[in-house]
Amino acid sequence: MTKALIVVDMQPTFCEGGELGVEGGNAVAERIADYVNAHRSEYAYIATTQDWHIEPGAHWSAEPDFVDTWPKHGAAGTPNAELHPAIKALIIHHHFKKGQYSAAYSGFEGIEDNIDRIQTREEVAAEQSAGKTLANALKAAGVSRVDVVGIAESHCVKDTALDARKFGFEVTVFEDLTVPVSEELGVAARKQMTAAGITLAESR
Repeated sequence: MTKALIVVDMQPTFCEGGELGVEGGNAVAERIADYVNAHRSEYAYIATTQDWHIEPGAHWSAEPDFVDTWPKHGAAGTPNAELHPAIKALIIHHHFKKGQYSAAYSGFEGIEDNIDRIQTREEVAAEQSAGKTLANALKAAGVSRVDVVGIAESHCVKDTALDARKFGFEVTVFEDLTVPVSEELGVAARKQMTAAGITLAESR
């Protein structure tokens, strides 16, 4: 069985002090870094995902409802949209940017971009059409099992894990390497993931 690790949205914008900071985010980044350093050899493929919003339309709002609309965050090309320093130091080679011109919660909505470009709508659409997607990358690497970690469990981690299941992968979310926006939303997310056949476990 060939495994992949997906590190979801570990960016300063989602950690303490960021525009949509989640409590415990910085600690999760450090724990993920420790885990990758200890277990990198177990994975055939490791990728990160990032919110990389250029003009995401109504996803950004001056009066957000925190359900479908949000304060400005993950703005492409800004320091807070870069990878968290603890994750950047791991020298991971595959990076999937999402939400350039729309809302995007799942890493499977993104395209591979390893040089942090500010792309036009046409360029993003062309790369999606060309198949530069996470699903295709995992399949090309012969992956059958995916471990998912990152922020936030209740939103982008959940949606990335659910999409991984839809694409036919066996999926595990490491509970100690993620954190929800709130415990209430975390409980709901865990129920939804379990119902979809996703394994919730502790990293070892």
